[in-house]
Amino acid sequence: MTTPLSVLDLSPIPSGASARDALRNTLDLARRAEELGYHRYWLAEHHLAAGVASSAPAVLIGLVAAATSRIRVGSGAVQLGHQTALAVVEQFGLIEALHPGRVDLGLGRSGHRDRVPGETPVAPPEPVSHEGRVVDGLLIPPPFDFRPLIASPWLTFQASLLKQPGGRSPAFPDQVDDILAFLRGEYRAPDGRPVHAVPGEGADVEVWVLGSSGGESARVAGERGLPFAANYHVSPASVLEAVAAYREAFKPSEELARPYVIVSADVLVAPDDATAAELAEPYGLWVRDIRTGAGAPPYPTPEQARAHSWTEEERALVADRIDTRFVGTPDRVAERLDVLRRVTGADELLVTTITHDHADRVRSYELLAAAWRERRRRHEGDARAEGAAA
Repeated sequence: MTTPLSVLDLSPIPSGASARDALRNTLDLARRAEELGYHRYWLAEHHLAAGVASSAPAVLIGLVAAATSRIRVGSGAVQLGHQTALAVVEQFGLIEALHPGRVDLGLGRSGHRDRVPGETPVAPPEPVSHEGRVVDGLLIPPPFDFRPLIASPWLTFQASLLKQPGGRSPAFPDQVDDILAFLRGEYRAPDGRPVHAVPGEGADVEVWVLGSSGGESARVAGERGLPFAANYHVSPASVLEAVAAYREAFKPSEELARPYVIVSADVLVAPDDATAAELAEPYGLWVRDIRTGAGAPPYPTPEQARAHSWTEEERALVADRIDTRFVGTPDRVAERLDVLRRVTGADELLVTTITHDHADRVRSYELLAAAWRERRRRHEGDARAEGAAA
């Protein structure tokens, strides 16, 4: 129970509000998270989404770092398929130069779909097939098949807007290696001459890899001795395979002597179960729009969500995300997070919460922080009592 809690923020835009409102909410939540003792504050990267304002994480991370003083700030994650290694290192090196010792650089494979309209798409891998099950109290739902969504012509077009015409992304492992080389001052041109990233070279940036499966991302993180973030909140069906693959591939490095895993969870905490359930109502509708290819819309109100008539097909589309979201009172959610920690062996937990009203989101993080501290206090008290009895 010494496990730290951290925050993942998408800077959501509520219906009826603007991106400016969402960004101001992010800065306010970051200040409150620091006061409440959260360890990190990570910003996601999303593009062309009417309901998400975190389209430029490096810019937003710099603003969050300037608005806080102690909490670590970082990306969850930079979509490497849309940027070069040098650009990423320069951006985060600049932030670290002004906020030393506080910056995390989370790297993700998103954007590595090297297709343009008219090309034959490369079929994504089939999801690991298994029935839903409960593992020591943690729900592992059947896997969601992302292949139809990834193959969408609309998403292919959107991806083309994020690259220069004809641009190609290097292989993900090569990009990670280039980023590490730039940070360490070890990057060389083909003729052997050194190439220096300024700012960036020598920056005290903590590099992470984020992944949703036991595939390439987990292997790259493990083989390079980097910390790894596993997405229970996005791909709950494959979280155990992801952390197992990372630990199996892990090799000690200068940065890390043993595997270090942070696991994400989608939570919503309120003083009572009825209030929590009401505040959680819009989540399913929001996920439905994302998974049908419409993109993340402005986050609905509970009233808007209740007005929607659900079909059985729609409910099945979002079931894994609804069933694995931790919703309820502080003690109930803290207990479920503790199960997630125990089953995955997480060294840290990354919590993301979305509500329509900003005050409800802040309150959720406040209640959770207090419940987690109390759970830790009780655990330490029990340990002392057992020691005294022995």
